[in-house]
Amino acid sequence: MKKLILVFLVNVVFCCGAFAQKPLRHFMQPPNVINTIPYGNNPQAGHYVQSKDAKIYYEVYGKGQPIVILHGGLFGSTVEMAKIIDSLSVDFQIIAVSTRGHGKSEIGTEPLTLEQRANDVLAVIQKATSEKVMILGFSDGGFTAYKFGSMYPDKVKKMIVIGAGILYPGLRDFSFNFNQAMEMDAEFWAQQRALMPEPNRLKEVFQQIATCYSQLTVGAELLGAIQCPVLVMAGDRDEGNSVQNVLNAALLIPNHQLAIIPNAGHPAFIINFNATWASIVPFIKEN
Repeated sequence: MKKLILVFLVNVVFCCGAFAQKPLRHFMQPPNVINTIPYGNNPQAGHYVQSKDAKIYYEVYGKGQPIVILHGGLFGSTVEMAKIIDSLSVDFQIIAVSTRGHGKSEIGTEPLTLEQRANDVLAVIQKATSEKVMILGFSDGGFTAYKFGSMYPDKVKKMIVIGAGILYPGLRDFSFNFNQAMEMDAEFWAQQRALMPEPNRLKEVFQQIATCYSQLTVGAELLGAIQCPVLVMAGDRDEGNSVQNVLNAALLIPNHQLAIIPNAGHPAFIINFNATWASIVPFIKEN
């Protein structure tokens, strides 16, 4: 029962990445997954950029129009986006960013904010490409995409946001903490700590993200400032970002499309990839 409660906490309470239910783990490659590219820890594709107080790690794959990939938070990592990257890199250049405090990116010295995350993405883009980009963000990465689109409309061509709805203080409980995460999946955190430049600061990452999201408002002011087309997506069974909250976010974006993925929870692109992909392809290829 205790394990089930913890899984519920990650799915419902926090803005996590691909959650920690063992059958669906895509963080560090499970033994039954055939994927020869170590996304998030690939020296052949990896680069760093200095973004004010932190070094941010990113990887580049493929050629063509650049698409920035932003993974989920805390339990999220670039490898959870593996199938998305595999599929998009056939026709596009993929710039996969490890969020500060995650994977090989530093946490820095300043408190975490959504504006700071957007500026990290800007630093990566300015180093990796001279073109306008498309952005695909999941959960925490989706909120970063929203912020980036509102701050730098001249830098982004289109956005795809999965599992990120409206947000305001008190709407959700962000008290999920370091100790609960360790108890839930110690193996994952051992893998992540091996990548982190400052593994002793992992507890601080949890604290800062909880503080950031507890105070965050994602509403009309932010979403209404986004000028590019945005495909807003959600699983119909998303436990943390309800379909209603995601719909409410989409309606505040001037140029939006909406896709609800059937039979899928928060990480819809993992649970029902085929339906997710069928929605993404026409959006990114339309003029």
